[in-house]
Amino acid sequence: MTNKENKKIDQEKLRRELNDTKTEKTENNKEMSDQLKGLLKDDISDYRKQDRTRGAEMISIFAAHNYYANGFTPEEMRTTLEDLGPTYVKIGQIMSSRVDLLPENYCKELEKLRQNVKPLDAEVARAVIEEETGKKIDEIYSEFRDKPLGSASIGQAHYGVLKDGTKVVTKVQRPLIADMMRKDFVLLKKLAKLVNVVVDDEDSMSIDLVSVIEELEKVSEEELDFRIEANNTKYFKENCVEDEKKITCPTVIDELTTERIFTMTFVDGYTISHKDKLIEDGYDPLKIGKAIAENYVHQVLDVGYFHADPHQGNIMVSAGTPYWIDFGMVGRIGDKELNTVQRLVLSLVGGDKEGLVNGIASMGAFSSKTNRDKLTEDAQLLIDRFSGSTGQLEMSGLLNEVLDLTSKHNIKVPGQYTMLARSVLAMEGVLEQLCPDLDLFKLLSDKMIEHAEKNFDVKQTLIDAGKELLGIGKKATKIPALLADSLSGLAKGKMKINMELTGYDEPLDRIGAYVKYVVLSIIACVLFIGSCLLANVDIQPKTENGMPLIAVGGIVFAIALAIYSVSKLTKKK
Repeated sequence: MTNKENKKIDQEKLRRELNDTKTEKTENNKEMSDQLKGLLKDDISDYRKQDRTRGAEMISIFAAHNYYANGFTPEEMRTTLEDLGPTYVKIGQIMSSRVDLLPENYCKELEKLRQNVKPLDAEVARAVIEEETGKKIDEIYSEFRDKPLGSASIGQAHYGVLKDGTKVVTKVQRPLIADMMRKDFVLLKKLAKLVNVVVDDEDSMSIDLVSVIEELEKVSEEELDFRIEANNTKYFKENCVEDEKKITCPTVIDELTTERIFTMTFVDGYTISHKDKLIEDGYDPLKIGKAIAENYVHQVLDVGYFHADPHQGNIMVSAGTPYWIDFGMVGRIGDKELNTVQRLVLSLVGGDKEGLVNGIASMGAFSSKTNRDKLTEDAQLLIDRFSGSTGQLEMSGLLNEVLDLTSKHNIKVPGQYTMLARSVLAMEGVLEQLCPDLDLFKLLSDKMIEHAEKNFDVKQTLIDAGKELLGIGKKATKIPALLADSLSGLAKGKMKINMELTGYDEPLDRIGAYVKYVVLSIIACVLFIGSCLLANVDIQPKTENGMPLIAVGGIVFAIALAIYSVSKLTKKK
């Protein structure tokens, strides 16, 4: 809703809409055990009371923030989510990383959301583990610490030692949180259909809240199933870790991982934000930073699967070895997208304006508002700006500039690009703090050039070029017939308007013949060039001197066709 409209919503109607949610079923994973029900008796009672009044509570909170009059400014969105409670704080944290869904100023504001969540009672955490595994805590761990390593809105992590001596971390999901979030999303979608649009006055952007909430619902569902994060971790270790002595990640303990608990090996160390401690312990920050950066480049360019939230807290160091942790958010980039990014970077480095425009065009779909000429002008300005910059170039800066261009010129791009841009930005921030002399842009661009050279198939390129030229020749052979038909049609049309055009048959026939032999001459040239290219390709059969027979035949035929066409043209003159 825009500021200009300034219309009030019928709150009573809205209350009825939201209260209808009670009749809708929400998905429950399974029946809670008697033990957990007993431990959560008060929480369940409070939850049921809250559930009955949740719609009215949401209305009063939204009304207090006057959303229907002013829309949601970035600050209003953050404070509203805080007032709505822990579930919405988590939703806001997810939204803060989705620059593909919300403008950047909204995302930055949502990053301020506090995470002061009350820790889960230790007895409840133990009961969840026992319920999920079917075993008593003492049967699983030789040591289990009740005090959590960390507590968040969805779950919290506990340190333990398995019976075989393996040190582990078990993440436990809060009971009721899944059901609460699913019901809240039902309410949010109902509410969003009435609010629907957020207007950013600064950038004059409209946001479809329904689409945003539906996308966030999908992301939240993934976060509520710990098996997804476990699978992400396993895939990363199998595909992105080349040398565990250089850089690695925790190992998943499959038998202690379910939808609601996730167990992995414990990383006995500290995050890379403690640069002074690294130096104090005798480790070289540059060496560690280089290992992290090179592995990140490997993730993006070699595997196409990368850590999408690589901030300092998600990279630890244990005994001098960096560890990636927390794979709740990963990015995937296919060969097509990767080739597009490579084209963008290499075009920028080479000052290729058209290459940059083509790269931007291949990122997404042009709309009716897209003006290619203006896009080309802006692309040249971007090249000039980057070529004139001093010091290290920033890959995130380039990607964000390109994304700004796509937004400015109404080109809709997939979310993979925005997720990559945000990930690269976080990675640059990590390296800036840890080892500022390391140039991530150079590492990425050098690797892209290496990829381009490695993937450049001379033989296939020549074959494709020959096919393209021959294709052009085939199309060109149709020109005389089309031209003759057009001239014939033109002549007939003029006859129909009662103009006595007699004696023009011979000149028209002469023009048609002239055009035909000109086209044959062009075809001869195309065929000659294509055959010369094919002469360097390894194709059987070959002549005694090693030249492909098809190339020899093509060259001979092209020369003969050229002689024939030129002679005919000379005679016609």
